Amino acid sequence: MSVALTFHILAAIIWIGGMFFAHVVLRPSAGALDQPTRLALWGRVLGRFFMWVWLSIVALLVSGFVMVFIGYGGFAVLPRNISLMMTVGVLMTAIFTYIYFGPWHRFGRSVVAADWAGAEDSIKKIRRLVGLNLLFGLATVVLAAAGAYFS
Repeated sequence: MSVALTFHILAAIIWIGGMFFAHVVLRPSAGALDQPTRLALWGRVLGRFFMWVWLSIVALLVSGFVMVFIGYGGFAVLPRNISLMMTVGVLMTAIFTYIYFGPWHRFGRSVVAADWAGAEDSIKKIRRLVGLNLLFGLATVVLAAAGAYFS
């Protein structure tokens, strides 16, 4: 249980911390760059970050299911906050999967074609969805850390 929880926490920190950094720190800082430079920067940053998100998702799912069955004895006996946390985590994974296979792939094609308007449109969609996932991620952390005390 301690190994699963360690991987779970580290994966959540990587994913949520990366979204916070990208949305709150990098986005406003990169805004002053000219469009092709800014979009190329986003391409390099998100390309690296998204690899870590996929690894985090795998770690979160595997460790989460291990904890459900080893630590709690199955879904039937999960505390409400843990069930909610899992639901939000699955929703976050669905949103990220959409980002990756939708706007992210369109962004990459637009950058290669030097279609800056198309790339800008895609990065705006990614930004909004990452912002939504960041809110869900922060809520999930609250559920995990303090959710048992809400009732």
